[in-house]
Amino acid sequence: MNDGGSAKKWLPVVVLGLAQFIMVLDTTVMNVSISAVVKDLDTTVAGVQLAITAYALVMAAFMLTGGRIGDKVGRRRAFAIGLGIYGVGSLITSLAPNLGVLLIGWSLVEGLGATLVIPAIMALTAATYSGRDRLLAYGILGGIAGAGAAAGPLIGGWVTTTLSWRYVFAAETVVVVLLLAGGLRFLAAPKPSGGRIAVGEVLMTASSMALIVLGVLKASSWGFLLPANPPVIGGVTIEPLGLSPTPFVVGAGVVLMFIYMHLARAKEARGESPLVSPSLLDRPRLRAGLLVVLMVQLVIGGVFFTLPVFLQVTLEKDALETGIQLVPLSVALIVASLAGPRIALKHSPKLVVRIGFAVAGIGLCVITAFVSDDFLKPGFVIGMAVTGAGLGLVMSQIGSLVMNSVSEKSTGEAGGMQGTAQNLGMSLGTALIGAILLAGLTTGFNERIAASASVTPEVKQLVASQTEAGVQIVSESDAIHYAEQQGLAPDQVSAVANEYSDAQVEALRRSIAFIAIFAFGALIVTRRLPIETGDESVQDELQTAAA
Repeated sequence: MNDGGSAKKWLPVVVLGLAQFIMVLDTTVMNVSISAVVKDLDTTVAGVQLAITAYALVMAAFMLTGGRIGDKVGRRRAFAIGLGIYGVGSLITSLAPNLGVLLIGWSLVEGLGATLVIPAIMALTAATYSGRDRLLAYGILGGIAGAGAAAGPLIGGWVTTTLSWRYVFAAETVVVVLLLAGGLRFLAAPKPSGGRIAVGEVLMTASSMALIVLGVLKASSWGFLLPANPPVIGGVTIEPLGLSPTPFVVGAGVVLMFIYMHLARAKEARGESPLVSPSLLDRPRLRAGLLVVLMVQLVIGGVFFTLPVFLQVTLEKDALETGIQLVPLSVALIVASLAGPRIALKHSPKLVVRIGFAVAGIGLCVITAFVSDDFLKPGFVIGMAVTGAGLGLVMSQIGSLVMNSVSEKSTGEAGGMQGTAQNLGMSLGTALIGAILLAGLTTGFNERIAASASVTPEVKQLVASQTEAGVQIVSESDAIHYAEQQGLAPDQVSAVANEYSDAQVEALRRSIAFIAIFAFGALIVTRRLPIETGDESVQDELQTAAA
């Protein structure tokens, strides 16, 4: 443990924090750079969304395995190997000439590297610090993660607009090289736990998590229960029992994980060590911590999906303008994330997290009240700042909540669980809120057209027939162009476009309201969080459980 009194003892956090920052930054950068990537690679929005989905799938599938590999080969070694793989992927991504290479570099190679690095960050922190220093270190890392999520739109927007999105990934490669060259010597080198990892267990856990995340991510496209735009394979539309594939894909993943956990319990009973230990999940505090991770990522995923989409697609802002408009949210999130660790030293993590979710919920309610096509209205700016502050407080605590719930020998495995919860939460946030946004847009647009006195009956009938399969989010200029292609008279084009624009604002308002409900609902999962300011009570619980 590093108990020195000098500033040098925090150098490991600097190294681990830099690694954490570039990995959190990665996804948010890609989200605000979609338009530029589409143009540069001569692809489509659907193609870039495939890359984003594939990146999430790779991380979700192998995060548990990555955590256990760190336990077996040594966490510092796993961190170094993963960081090297990630750097190679970043370089490939920065040079990608087409979508195929982007999929290989970003979605596959970077994703695999991250599955080794993210669990190792948590485990190395536990191996380096103890007591209040460990709480502070986890808080700093949580704050850095929040800062990465918040700064991503601004950094990505500025670099993409002034230079190219490629420079972001090239810079990540440089950071990786610097960390490998000069940062590893500051990290602890815990002794590996040895043993082997069964390929069958890897396949079962990877397949189950991939199926769950795939189903969740595609739900907004396929439909949650009833089919919307189901996949077509070999000319056959996949609609099992006349329903969307979503519940069947997610259900298959859940059943597979249930089977695995049953087998893993039997393996533990024989004194063997499975890839994922069910006994860890039997601990109420760990389950509560993982649920907090999932819920805060769900809220963040929803917020950073709806607002950038509305800014870029509906209002036709470029990547830099999108980042600037999100500054109040980003700055508040960063400040609260970095302040959270100090607050938690004087107050319980449970209180800090509860205040964070409540503040975020209030901020989202304020945003809901002031939603319009003007993001600079004082009420909207205040709402974004309050939301960011609440999310930052929660982000600053998630590392300590999870990692202080297990003994040091299980930190790699717990880190993998935390990474999995993060991916699942982000996927749920994007899918659920995306589906709510599209459903609200379709319903609201049809209702407005049907009630409009400016739209003729013939046009109302045309709109109803054209939107049976749903309405997509497009800019007002694209909506006007599409209406003109239908041969509508100029006054009808204007009327339809105005109703569509108003429906988009209302759909955004409804989506933000649902995110607020999730934020307040997250308070329910905080009941089993620790009320103490340190990790001593957790260690007492672990010793009791071991006895």
